[in-house]
Amino acid sequence: MTLPTINPTSTKAWKALQDHYEHIKDKHLKDLFAQSPDRADSFSIEWNDFYIDYSKNRIDQTTKKLLIDLAKEVQLDKAIQSYFGGEIINETEDRAVLHTALRLPSNQSVKVAGKNIVPEVTAVKDKIKTFCDKVISGELKGHTNKPFTDIVNIGIGGSDLGPAMITESLEYYKNHLKVHFISNVDGDHMHQNLKGLNPETTLFVVVSKTFSTQETLSNATTARTWFINQVSSEAVSKHFVAVSSNIPNVTKFGIDSSNIFPLWDWVGGRFSLWSAVGLSISLSVGYKNFEALLEGAHEMDEHFRTTSFEENIPVILGMLSIWYNNFFEAESEAIIPYSQYLHRLPAYLQQGIMESNGKSVDRNGKPVDYQTGTIIWGEPGTNSQHAFFQLIHQGTKLIPAEFIGFKHSLFEDKDHQDKLMANFFAQTEALMNGKTEDEVLEELKSKNLSEDKQKQLFPFKIFTGNKPTTTVLINKLTPKSLGALVSMYEQRIFVQGVVWNIFSYDQWGVELGKQLATRILDEINTSQLSAHDSSTKTLLKKYLN
Repeated sequence: MTLPTINPTSTKAWKALQDHYEHIKDKHLKDLFAQSPDRADSFSIEWNDFYIDYSKNRIDQTTKKLLIDLAKEVQLDKAIQSYFGGEIINETEDRAVLHTALRLPSNQSVKVAGKNIVPEVTAVKDKIKTFCDKVISGELKGHTNKPFTDIVNIGIGGSDLGPAMITESLEYYKNHLKVHFISNVDGDHMHQNLKGLNPETTLFVVVSKTFSTQETLSNATTARTWFINQVSSEAVSKHFVAVSSNIPNVTKFGIDSSNIFPLWDWVGGRFSLWSAVGLSISLSVGYKNFEALLEGAHEMDEHFRTTSFEENIPVILGMLSIWYNNFFEAESEAIIPYSQYLHRLPAYLQQGIMESNGKSVDRNGKPVDYQTGTIIWGEPGTNSQHAFFQLIHQGTKLIPAEFIGFKHSLFEDKDHQDKLMANFFAQTEALMNGKTEDEVLEELKSKNLSEDKQKQLFPFKIFTGNKPTTTVLINKLTPKSLGALVSMYEQRIFVQGVVWNIFSYDQWGVELGKQLATRILDEINTSQLSAHDSSTKTLLKKYLN
């Protein structure tokens, strides 16, 4: 075992947290602020151009100490060393977990099975740069000698969500190339994306580590057929490139071996945007910006690897999530970016967090008897304020929320930015303070309503407040700050998985549905149904008839 295998509920810190929870669970955030006027200074971290304010969480100094004690008692420090050292921490798949190595400077070293992998990573980066520079400049052209105008990324899961999220987040920095993403095996989705494209100026990037994923291969085959019908089969090699580790399957598809960008088994799909899977990112915003993205992520990696737990952003955020999940029994967390550019971030983090830590068996192979994982959801502010914020403010569920905002807008429209950020700050304050009975009564009286109307409205206007939030305030949305932000969440995933004593980097739960889908597809093609439950059999018959 390369990771510790400590049941967190057996630790002294966990038991102390249970006792402490009983003491603090009913305390109101307003009272905690009143008792400690400098609370914001005590519960915040300033790092580079990030300011993390976690003072509006239902914690005190004792809570923080006990959460840090828990991290230490489950040997998080040892786990971090194993993680960054290239040890086989993804034990069920017998793999290291080294997406962090993808953003290492070329002069550093990390070994897997005794071999320094950084030179290989650097060589692929150089290949990405050369290729992207040629496509963007127009030096590399299609079969009919026309420069490329459109890039179509075909992948699913981490081969789609990461590149799509980053590309849309960095739209301000994009060049003239139009980038499209095809993921769902839904044929309507596929053909809608192809409609209007000029095959002579379209470059397809097929992303699949194994080059056997059903959705990706189906979409890639359809794209190739569409292309051949309008151009020629000989031209495929000039319009299709692949990101894959399965060279035989890729060359069989018709892609030239020189246009294959390799992957390694120590890169998990949901953490792969930093690799050649990010080819579409580099094509969209240029390699220089892609490199800045990697640099920002590396700086956050180093902060996580070297900083004491008390001032460590991913550690603090990860432990807060455990505090709410395991002690307050909060099952979900909202992530609210106050930037429309980041509208895909919650969906991206859904995969990263829920696929990683949605486990019910611990690292000893035994069922857990405590909660793991959290349900992640969210939308950009201010849109979300006019949608689900009602439930967060006045619903029956405790939903910790993280607010992400930027001091400076990209287009420097101060009027819009001031209005956006006024909402950003107001919502966390409102969620904390709520509205008391006295405040409601005063407000109703000021409206000159009848006494009966005041009594009628009174209970509906009360907000209990005491809703926990964390604020991530960043100077500006740049490729570098975005890289650091995504890395921050990646390392938080790691922290939670270590504490929960689970393997965060396999995803066996994804496989079962795939296996059954393959069998059912054969049955659909042959109209010969095998044994199914009555519901599935009836549904299949309805579909086939």
